[in-house]
Amino acid sequence: MPDTIADVLDLRGVAVVRDGSTLVDDVDWQVEADQRWVILGPNGAGKTTLLRVASTRLFPTRGEVHVLGERLGAVDVFELRPRIGLSSVALGERIPARERVRDVVLTASYGMVGRWRERYDENDEARADDVLKQVGCEHLRDRTYGTLSEGERKRAQIARALMTDPELLLLDEPAAGLDLGGREDLVSRLAGIAADPMAPTTVLVTHHVEEIPVGFTHALLLRGGRVVARGPIEQVLTEETLSTTFGLPLALDRHDGRYSARARR
Repeated sequence: MPDTIADVLDLRGVAVVRDGSTLVDDVDWQVEADQRWVILGPNGAGKTTLLRVASTRLFPTRGEVHVLGERLGAVDVFELRPRIGLSSVALGERIPARERVRDVVLTASYGMVGRWRERYDENDEARADDVLKQVGCEHLRDRTYGTLSEGERKRAQIARALMTDPELLLLDEPAAGLDLGGREDLVSRLAGIAADPMAPTTVLVTHHVEEIPVGFTHALLLRGGRVVARGPIEQVLTEETLSTTFGLPLALDRHDGRYSARARR
């Protein structure tokens, strides 16, 4: 284990126990500023729990966590959170259906999920328009969130996560529930973000290797709350580690930088 603290995320011996159940157990994980990580694992592997720890929304039962150089428990998380962009199912469910898409993005500046009496200047509005364009939904800016398709909602959530120009971008199953076309469009846009050297360090949670965008550099594989493998994606994402992670003999293919998996016959 390294002695120095990683630039972006540094988890050492992290465990999360709730109601007598161990959700995450003895996780060591370090993320540097120029890396793009995917967290893979089956349902109940601890992926979302780990992302909640990384987003400062959940404190570990044991272990030490540094986020953006600050130690959880010794920092005001409300000052730290604007430096973290988060897109998750739980957050998406809190967005009012009547909210205009542009306001869904703008309100990230105040850490809110519904516009109230706060005021925004021209720079805020220009930034909102820029990130909406970046994820391909600038044409939706005046629509209400409740009228969007699932794919459009996911893109609006990612635009919101990018609004504050975060240093860390956390995406919890951004392609969940999308049809094939919606998934491929989203994965392509995430690949574009990953390729941008000015983009934030990104961590993406998924169940499916097909949802890993081109340009992601590292992988963390979890099963039963414990680490199966972690490190550079080309080294740790193998048929052996994937089969162990999902408890099933799997064949793994890679073509044009994209992965696919199927059960071995």
